[in-house]
Amino acid sequence: MNAEILDSLRQKIERMDREIVRLLNERAAVSIEIGRSKLGAGREIYDSSREAMVYRQLADCNGGLLPETSLRSIFREIISASRALQAPMRVAFLGPEASFSHQAALAFFGSGIIAVPKATIPDVFDDVEREQNGGLGIVPVENSVEGSVKTTLDRLISTPLSIRAEVFLRIRHCLLSVCSDTADIRRIYSHPQALAQCQGWLRTRLPGVSLVEMASTAGAALRVLKDKMGAAVGSRLAAETYGLNLLEAGIEDNPANTTRFLIVGPKAGSTNEITGRDKTSILFGTPHVPGALQRALAPFAEAGINLTRIESCPMRDRMWEYLFFVDFVGHIEEEKTRACLQDLEKQTATLKILGSYPQGMEPSESLQRQDRNGKDGAR
Repeated sequence: MNAEILDSLRQKIERMDREIVRLLNERAAVSIEIGRSKLGAGREIYDSSREAMVYRQLADCNGGLLPETSLRSIFREIISASRALQAPMRVAFLGPEASFSHQAALAFFGSGIIAVPKATIPDVFDDVEREQNGGLGIVPVENSVEGSVKTTLDRLISTPLSIRAEVFLRIRHCLLSVCSDTADIRRIYSHPQALAQCQGWLRTRLPGVSLVEMASTAGAALRVLKDKMGAAVGSRLAAETYGLNLLEAGIEDNPANTTRFLIVGPKAGSTNEITGRDKTSILFGTPHVPGALQRALAPFAEAGINLTRIESCPMRDRMWEYLFFVDFVGHIEEEKTRACLQDLEKQTATLKILGSYPQGMEPSESLQRQDRNGKDGAR
């Protein structure tokens, strides 16, 4: 390619960039007007159902070279910047900075948020429950390898908050340290679930090294800054944030290791509308009699509603009695779902609606759609 052709193409890109900047600022002005309208009507700035529909519309109209994941990443920051222009949005997460919860918050909301680290999961719930200006929280609820996060389930039982959205994050664990040689490591710090997710690798590669449980993976990264013979199991982001050596990457035993996070916020401010691709979470308790659970689940089968998750949790004040957490496809405002829940209530001792929200895109689903779009483009 000669210099004249290259210079011509660069000038073409520059003209496009100027037009993109003009359109982005035009979009920002409209976004500010939308924010004023929402605040004037007493509505929250954040609307997970609307944002989910925007991403879906973008995917539907994308007939070009950009993969859907790239398009989502670009527009995530555009939407995040627009939200920030409308009003600051505060999101509490299990910290410190660079934890997987922090990573999930940035992956979902973009960088235009006020990210507030909290020491524990209960602290995240407490912060959002106290917050009066529509703050949100993000908490891990289950991992594809290690199962549910009990602390989160316990708080969902008693919290007045509602589930507003879900996000799936592929977990890539790394071994981080101040030292540069694994032979010098005597202690490994991390969250219990992170250690469990890497137990095979740790047992094989670092046998006999002491494992020390921490409240978070980012807290473990901070800890090894003071322990020259220690290492942390954490994220690549933690290594970059705290200036640690990344000794090994991808040490999780299961390469498909994924954590599901919930976005929680005030129930009174929930604006989630039907998107056509929704999920609802509930919890219920049944009488302590034979066949009670079967009768409780019958309305779902009769309505043809797909259960995506069911899990039991002991009731603290009643020995050998349980609450059941259930996720299913559908929205509480849909007639079929509403009728099903009315039938369920007749069969249960207690019923709590935790929230209806847009279904998050799982990593495997994202890859399948990207592959499908690539094949479509090839045709």
